[in-house]
Amino acid sequence: MKNEGTLDRMLRVILGLGLLSLTVIGPITAWGYVGLIPLLTGVLGVCPLYKLFGLSTCPLSSK
Repeated sequence: MKNEGTLDRMLRVILGLGLLSLTVIGPITAWGYVGLIPLLTGVLGVCPLYKLFGLSTCPLSSK
């Protein structure tokens, strides 16, 4: 069940892509691969930490 709203998902995808860009441009570092986490959670719409703490930014899941 999705627990991320549209804005939350868009911000995660943008953040993930930004961090992944660090593996190619800028300070080329492996830390950019951390961007896979927000990218995947944003694309899938499910955040395991939200689920663990019972949080949700998705308006449909609050029903």
